[in-house]
Amino acid sequence: MATVTEEQGPATIREVNGNGVSADRIENKPHLTHTTTNISMTPEMFEKLYLTPKIPHAVDHAGRFANAAPLGFLGFVISTFTFSMVMMGWGGAAGLSAVAGIFFFTGPVLLLLATIFLWIQAQFFAMMVCGLFCVFWLSFGLLQLPTLGLAAAYSATGNAAEGLMSKEMNAVIALYLLIWGFALGTFWIFTLRINAVFAGIFGFVTIGAWVLSGAYWKLSNGHIKEAQRLQKGGGALLFIVALLGWYMLFVMMAAEMRWLNLPVWDLSHYWRTTDVELAAMENEKKD
Repeated sequence: MATVTEEQGPATIREVNGNGVSADRIENKPHLTHTTTNISMTPEMFEKLYLTPKIPHAVDHAGRFANAAPLGFLGFVISTFTFSMVMMGWGGAAGLSAVAGIFFFTGPVLLLLATIFLWIQAQFFAMMVCGLFCVFWLSFGLLQLPTLGLAAAYSATGNAAEGLMSKEMNAVIALYLLIWGFALGTFWIFTLRINAVFAGIFGFVTIGAWVLSGAYWKLSNGHIKEAQRLQKGGGALLFIVALLGWYMLFVMMAAEMRWLNLPVWDLSHYWRTTDVELAAMENEKKD
């Protein structure tokens, strides 16, 4: 990074006029000196901030734009906290219609913006994560809109309440959450390359998705009591996810603000390096 330093100091110039008399003239022109300052970021710090391995093209783009990963995490943790507490029935809470905004605005808007910005910054994995959760909240939010008549379509009489308790509808949702569990589990494998907090988020959310899938399976078979227990269990797992997500958000914001350096228990040193050194090795092979 090149910086220009301005030194304030008048320069005195001695001149001789036509009569041979010397005179002093003060010239107030600042003198400019050119210095070069290099700021480097360790692979561990880069992965803590951007949740992706440090590679040349990612580093180049990261230096030009603000880090968008915390923006996506903000939408994710607020939505997950709210969703998990409703699932557990805290304070007698039931139903998600009153907080439908978490499915269409709080979560998806911030996650979508983060996805776009991270794509511009060439932050591959963080972009994939934000995009993944963005479409999850949007798709799951559609179930909370009675105006679409999704539940009524599963009732012979067009009764939405009857459709919500139908075997077919709950089995469909159970299958959907089952597939989401496998998708989240795939992401969890790759988080093992980054840090323990991020891996914990995906580990618990994967189990949580499968537990909630089990709740819908039980509901489809008419086992309401068991379904309620599984729903609370899934909500508890997602609450842990939200706590870990909030910690990760705080860590990234604190690092960006140059305030605190909190641990995330880096896991990258257990694997083959994929930072700038590996990229240099690949370039040497091409040469």
